[in-house]
Amino acid sequence: MKILIVAAGSHGDVLPFIALGAELRRRGHDPHLFAVAVFEELARQAGLPFTALGTAAFYETLLRHPDLNHPIRSLGIMARAMDHGGTEAWGTLTATIAPGRTLIVGSTLAFITRSLAERHGLPVVTVHLAPSVLRTTHTLPRHGGPVPGPTAPRWVKRLFWRLVDGLIVAPTLGKVINRHRRAVGLAPVRRPMATWLNQADLVIGLFPEWFAPRQPDWPATLALPGFPLYDAPPGVDLPPALQEFLAAGEPPVAFTSGTATALALDFFTTSIAACGLTGRRGVLLTRHADQVPAPLPPGLIRVDYAPFSQLLPRCAAFVHHGGIGTTSQALAAGVPQVIRPMAHDQFDNAARATALGVGLSLSTRRYRPAAVAGALRHVTTDPGVKRRCAEVAALVSAGGAISEACDSILALVGGGEPAVPAR
Repeated sequence: MKILIVAAGSHGDVLPFIALGAELRRRGHDPHLFAVAVFEELARQAGLPFTALGTAAFYETLLRHPDLNHPIRSLGIMARAMDHGGTEAWGTLTATIAPGRTLIVGSTLAFITRSLAERHGLPVVTVHLAPSVLRTTHTLPRHGGPVPGPTAPRWVKRLFWRLVDGLIVAPTLGKVINRHRRAVGLAPVRRPMATWLNQADLVIGLFPEWFAPRQPDWPATLALPGFPLYDAPPGVDLPPALQEFLAAGEPPVAFTSGTATALALDFFTTSIAACGLTGRRGVLLTRHADQVPAPLPPGLIRVDYAPFSQLLPRCAAFVHHGGIGTTSQALAAGVPQVIRPMAHDQFDNAARATALGVGLSLSTRRYRPAAVAGALRHVTTDPGVKRRCAEVAALVSAGGAISEACDSILALVGGGEPAVPAR
């Protein structure tokens, strides 16, 4: 099969699709990844054919936009990202279709995949990385503001979603989606983040059911194979300077604000101060050197990137933003977490992680040196947190989710047996 894979977002959003493509290629199929240009090298390292949809310069501009990690205004930035090169993407993808042997796989915001499948009658798979994008009128996901609780009447929850769609989604994501659909002769869609988002032959949630229990009104075609846990192509190791640092002293605390921001100077300045208050060594993860004060105090190191699967098991704690890829790697490593959510799926992931007992959550307002130091002391000394980290890590199945997801994808076209969703 020719499998067109379209992934929108930052590193944590694109890496799982590189893993899917690499596994599909290993099985003898013809996958091709379409994503913003900055991911070309990672795709090539995994042996995956790649076509850029959007320039690296535009991507870097978005990373420095002050609204990118705002709980509400970030949707407008996401809409700009979707709009960038949208018309060109339609022509590029259409030209690669091989009639009768093409399947399309798209991430949550890769809206073009649903439209392309509709126009050309192709089988389509939608892959969600985080549970927060799946609508429900039962237990609602957490967001940046108040949401109806589990005991609220269902009509209140339906009203909540209608208000979200009408006041927030329609003027941003909905506007872009429908403008592009009209341009290619397709009818506009109402409430695109509701049912249309999951109008696919198969919906995959790359997270386990113990992390996000299946809701009664989630899509009937939804498979939940587990976390992908892919953080680098084979052969990528920790940077030598970081290996030397880790070997030279006590396990450090790792800090990241995520790859989807280049405006984290306050976060790293506060983190450095918290290390001073606790006497902890620290690893600051960011490829943007201007986010980190210089020179660094003794016992601290900045690195552009390090595979979490190799770094986190050697850390005393992990302070991060709550992205689903970052959170799942911390769960797999069994490392205590302090989470500072800002936008997107981060609030929901933070709530689920803290409910599991593996750490604490601090709001951006509360992220101050004394509060961070107190949180670090708690998660690194409380025996209950340590026990829960080990118990949860034992639940995480490394490597199986991508294989099961590929089984289900290929079963659509008779190329494999459907996997049983993880329970």
